[in-house]
Amino acid sequence: MSLNSTPQADRLHIAFFGRRNAGKSSLVNAVTGQDLAIVSDQKGTTTDPVLKSMELLPLGPVVIIDTPGIDDEGALGELRVQRARRVLNKTDVAVLVVDLDASPNGALLADEEELAGIFKKKNIPFIIARNKCDLIPENQGQGAKGGGKTGDLPLPAVHSLSVSAKTGSNINELKEMIAAIVSGDEGKAPLVGDLVRPGDFTLLVIPIDKAAPKGRLILPQQQTIRGILDNGAVAIAVRESELAETLVSLGKKPAVVITDSQVFAEVSAAVPSDIPLTSFSILFARYKGFLNTAIHGVKALDTIRDNDKILITEGCTHHRQCEDIGTIKLPRWIREYTGVKPDFKFCSGVEFPEDLSGFRLVVHCGACMLNDREMQSRRLSAEDQNIPFTNYGTIIAHMKGILKRSIAMFDIDYE
Repeated sequence: MSLNSTPQADRLHIAFFGRRNAGKSSLVNAVTGQDLAIVSDQKGTTTDPVLKSMELLPLGPVVIIDTPGIDDEGALGELRVQRARRVLNKTDVAVLVVDLDASPNGALLADEEELAGIFKKKNIPFIIARNKCDLIPENQGQGAKGGGKTGDLPLPAVHSLSVSAKTGSNINELKEMIAAIVSGDEGKAPLVGDLVRPGDFTLLVIPIDKAAPKGRLILPQQQTIRGILDNGAVAIAVRESELAETLVSLGKKPAVVITDSQVFAEVSAAVPSDIPLTSFSILFARYKGFLNTAIHGVKALDTIRDNDKILITEGCTHHRQCEDIGTIKLPRWIREYTGVKPDFKFCSGVEFPEDLSGFRLVVHCGACMLNDREMQSRRLSAEDQNIPFTNYGTIIAHMKGILKRSIAMFDIDYE
């Protein structure tokens, strides 16, 4: 994906599920118009979820996900099924591919029924795509929306369509159906647009140290700058070492100062109290919809005791630099703040544990690489297990005694 492409986390994630040989990969290729997935008559060709970022009309920027068969067998097959089900946590729209050749009347088999039930439980909008309709006589496997039977799922309650990946029948209709059930971003908080007005100055504090990626800015910094520019404001980026001088030379107060959380304390000391201050990580917690949870969850830090388990987790995988914030700095700051020695555990990428019962606190990154649904899945998993959940920027601001100031502009009750 190009550096100028829409970030994967901001793309609609469309996942194709179904049994082996239902034609998932063929349907993915038909919908995208590209040979994205390997197609074979042999069962189990797709062994791992395959993700592809692309532009798909009429939907725009999307991530297409092809998954292993939900009926895979044996020890290895069970691992493949687990990986397929893990995709549910990031799925915005699911397409359940049913093989009309195996079930001519279009009825769902037991494992397909189970998966459809999971879609409903997780509130994932889904479409039943009855594939291989070219093999079925016209009076069977009805292709009209709402036709046929699905066991306990009457079709008027779901979206359904008979298609053929081979002939292209109803492929455009399938894409239009996907677009029609997408909820979009209604009600989603903007990243920064409501904090600035045209002509405002904004000051972004970006440390350039050993942990900074060579020759580029990280994604939260890039997206924040773009959000500022989209709203006609002025983005001024400085290192913390030039911050005080820049504030004096600007000529007018910035509308907001946004800092990397690692230098929160230094920046707070340098920025006058009448200038709003927050961090990239706190902005992303709001953007991803879990800032209230993070503010409430961080209070658990004050009750941490020796050997309590704290999970520090990131949504992406990256090469660990010296003084890495997740594995080095945060544990050190937490030990210094609490005066105790917790037991820190770490995970990154997709390896977020389902069982959080042994942890006293989960500390997440800003989640710039996770889409909203996957981030909410992680938050809800912690909530369901009564595990406090916060994020990097929130916990750092709390430990430095500046959390109240850092969220003042968001009209959130810190107390």
